Amino acid sequence: MEWPINRRQVLLGSGMLLTNGPVQAAREALKIPQGAGQLSAAWLEAPALPLWEGQPPGAPKVAPSKSATLDPTFITGVIRPEIRVFRPQKGNGRALLAIPGGAYNFVSSRNEGLDVARVFTGLGYTVFVLIYRLPGEGWADRWDVPLQDAQRAMRLIRSRAVHFGIDQSVAVVGFSAGGHLAASLITSGRHAVYEARDAADELDPVPSCAGLIYPVIAVTPPYTHALSAQTLLGPAPEPALIARRSPAQHVGADTPPTFLAHAIDDQAVPYQNTMLFLDAMRGVGRPVEAHLFEEGGHGFGIGPANAPAGQWPSLLHAFLGRHGG
Repeated sequence: MEWPINRRQVLLGSGMLLTNGPVQAAREALKIPQGAGQLSAAWLEAPALPLWEGQPPGAPKVAPSKSATLDPTFITGVIRPEIRVFRPQKGNGRALLAIPGGAYNFVSSRNEGLDVARVFTGLGYTVFVLIYRLPGEGWADRWDVPLQDAQRAMRLIRSRAVHFGIDQSVAVVGFSAGGHLAASLITSGRHAVYEARDAADELDPVPSCAGLIYPVIAVTPPYTHALSAQTLLGPAPEPALIARRSPAQHVGADTPPTFLAHAIDDQAVPYQNTMLFLDAMRGVGRPVEAHLFEEGGHGFGIGPANAPAGQWPSLLHAFLGRHGG
């Protein structure tokens, strides 16, 4: 199956460009954190924990290179995937794996990584920001590559829980394409997508709870984000592969409690993606909560400071508290 690609939409997914509906004259412009820029000292000074010793699975013959045109906060050319570790001044014993988006073409480390870490460490969480390999950069089995890194990240976090002063109830929050990856992790996280390397790979990779923020759920029209889907699956995926990476089809009795947030005016990833996952969760009686906001567009990260969509972090915090995440 071929998807038409709007090249502009890749930037919509991470706050470089934002498309909102018409704004009423009386309204203040939305104050939305941006994804573009230089890597900050807070990011560069955060400890980095590599996911793999030696080469990751399926390494290409030619190592991927970084983009010469994107800002450094939009990370590309990921050779050594890692988690950046952000610790709170006073921890609550809980942990959160944050998975930024970027249409599977880059990892938006600022608005969907560092900003998220700042907000949730302020609430007492130890936050791990995942920098995962990109499926279009030559890795074998491209459709499994991001999930390999997400599974490995969860296992490493749990294997070092005592070191980080956290319990085993690790939640995940994912954004846009990172929301698709988080949704895949909670619905297909126990599927074997790489050969075990060490004792950490004996641990459960499925999070205890999840937050999916303007997630890509559909990988086919009319609701998918075409560039995300094609980069993950390739230009003409077989029906079985489409089904494999359609997370709403894999929701089951053991899918963790899930929180969803989306802006109705999202022009890049329609809010119906959230509805697909909500309906799937409701269909099997799993705990789920969804918030549809009037405005916010796509790629709003921690949210506009002057609109209801900016309240999702506190809402997710309350949801995690109710569900032991």
